[in-house]
Amino acid sequence: MRPPPRGENRRMEQRVELRDYLRILHRNWVLLLSLTVLGGAAAFGWSLLQTPKYEATTQLYVSVRSDSSGVTELAQGTNFARQAVVSFVDVVDSAVVLDRVIDELNLNTTPQELAKSIEATSPTNSVVISVSTSNSDPALAAAIANSVGTNFADVVVNQLEKPSGSAPSLVRIETIEPALVPTAPSSPRIPLNVLIGVLGGLVLALGIAALRAVLDTRIHSSHDVESATDKPVLGGITLDPEAKKRPLIVHADPRNPRAESFRSLRTNLQFIDVDGDSRTFVISSAGPGEGKSTTTANLAIALAETGARVALVDGDLRLPRVAEYMGIEGSVGLTDVLIGRVDLADALQQWGNERLFILPSGQTPPNPSELLGSQAMQRTLEAMAGAFDYVLIDSPPLLLVTDAAVVSRFASGVLLVAASGITRKPHLSAAVERLEGIGSRLFGVIVTMLPTRGPDSYAYGSYSYAGATDTRAGAPGKSGEAASRPVENA
Repeated sequence: MRPPPRGENRRMEQRVELRDYLRILHRNWVLLLSLTVLGGAAAFGWSLLQTPKYEATTQLYVSVRSDSSGVTELAQGTNFARQAVVSFVDVVDSAVVLDRVIDELNLNTTPQELAKSIEATSPTNSVVISVSTSNSDPALAAAIANSVGTNFADVVVNQLEKPSGSAPSLVRIETIEPALVPTAPSSPRIPLNVLIGVLGGLVLALGIAALRAVLDTRIHSSHDVESATDKPVLGGITLDPEAKKRPLIVHADPRNPRAESFRSLRTNLQFIDVDGDSRTFVISSAGPGEGKSTTTANLAIALAETGARVALVDGDLRLPRVAEYMGIEGSVGLTDVLIGRVDLADALQQWGNERLFILPSGQTPPNPSELLGSQAMQRTLEAMAGAFDYVLIDSPPLLLVTDAAVVSRFASGVLLVAASGITRKPHLSAAVERLEGIGSRLFGVIVTMLPTRGPDSYAYGSYSYAGATDTRAGAPGKSGEAASRPVENA
């Protein structure tokens, strides 16, 4: 039997922890608060619309006459009364009793309707019957309860339990506590109703929050990456609403928390164990719009700040962005080198005062995958790996085209970018499985667009970091200006 993919094993082994529940509650706190308050308000409003009901109760004592005062006879009479009470309770709201009550009080109702407002109960092994009635008129509620008690006693004693002849009935029913006019309504119980409404709203909100958590397959934090792959999270890049205005944050604002995120990523990347001395990395993502190009550019600048010789290659021959972000001319670049039109040394452009060199994509070819998978591409990367400490290749999304997978065969490995709130777990899993299927090495995942507040916030967003060693990168070179030759002709 074929074993499940590694990512599937990871999902099977993953356990739900307390922090997962806390994260769900934190993420949905507005929903929880809103529905809880709404539930309480709805219950309060519903209670105000209800007609107040008043409840009055009378208590009746049932006994059995005895001609002897012996203990045995008294005990037998008491046991008989206890047994008879069970049947007498059912007689309280019977038509034979309620017809008399209706006639006595001149009520405009039927026995069936009146019976709905009457309740007779008796505790176990007791000879006391409690008769309760509810009505919107407190005085009428007390009158009905007393009338039911009086007429019930008369029906039982003088009709149902009357012996033949003129002998008196052995059963006696006496009122031991008459019904009094109630001063406060028994319903609606506003505090109780509000509490039920609050709890109902909270339960509904928890259900919706749980359903949203189950149906939401997007990655929100580095923790969510664990359900898609067992590869480490190399770094988290905080969200910058103005990223489109200043994509090169490491150069534009070195002390920005987001810039520090890239330096953290740089540090983690320096400790990656690669085969041999070559550090050629393909940077891709599962889908578009996840920040791979800006991540590649800022990482290249951060690496160059340390004095390393860095080459940034725009391997996205379909929708290139590197030349635009770096502010250089991109009409001549990788495609020209691969078809032999331009030497590699002539196509590379130095950026700023750092040891950073850019190889734009060049003209858009009709066959990007074939060019990236050619021997010319392999020779070009080998030449750059020998001349630079780091070679970063910005590549198209893995699930859209095969370009990144093809070029990854010539590199040390792949760095996969996943955007918080955009990338979906199944897509990230599919990208990982695609790389594993062709034998490419995935070093880890870079999570971008992490919020600086909320349950999925990233640590660097909580403070402003300013290091004494931070220096602003030099200004980019002029458009189209050739670099000083770091490599021989490829």
